[in-house]
Amino acid sequence: MVGPSSSHTAGACRIGLLARGLVGGTPERARIELHGSFARTGEGHGTDKAISGGLMGFRPDDDRIRDALNIAEREGLAYTFEKTTISDDAHPNTVRITLERGDRSHEMIGESLGAGRIHITEVDGFPVEVHGNHYTIVLVAEDVKGSVAAIAQLLADGGLNIATLRLSRKERGGDAFMVIEIDERPGESVRDAIRALSWVRWTHRLDKVSG
Repeated sequence: MVGPSSSHTAGACRIGLLARGLVGGTPERARIELHGSFARTGEGHGTDKAISGGLMGFRPDDDRIRDALNIAEREGLAYTFEKTTISDDAHPNTVRITLERGDRSHEMIGESLGAGRIHITEVDGFPVEVHGNHYTIVLVAEDVKGSVAAIAQLLADGGLNIATLRLSRKERGGDAFMVIEIDERPGESVRDAIRALSWVRWTHRLDKVSG
């Protein structure tokens, strides 16, 4: 890894990598809100560089992390860093990242747990549990009967094995958020097949970033 801290640099970089997947590449704009220890000591430990590097696709061992803020400016990534309190019970190393790229806009909250381990707790207001140890498909769909079975069949048809599947919803009949961790990297054809389902609002692939 590059940097002095597995939690403040390696973990922070991996959170940025996962957030990047929500907009399909390097974002055009990023609002990065640091909480707790991230806010107090993150700059000295390179948290700002690590998150920016992750948003540009840098892995934790990429030497470019040291110059990530300057590279971001050259690459057209407009970023802001803010210190905030996300919640009283949030993990000390927590960040909320709001991204925009083209017509895509998403928000992710992630925690860096130490030793490079991470935990994504929220995407666009939906509670989730993502650790970056598997290739992951995230999607929002209408809460309709048979949706899980239909998506599982598409994955099976694509030769993909489901490791975990979690579904959450804010209310019955409203939108449902699905997180599917799979053993193999899904191809674009599988993603496009899921997107083509009439009741799916959006879906994105998140790369495996650890484990």
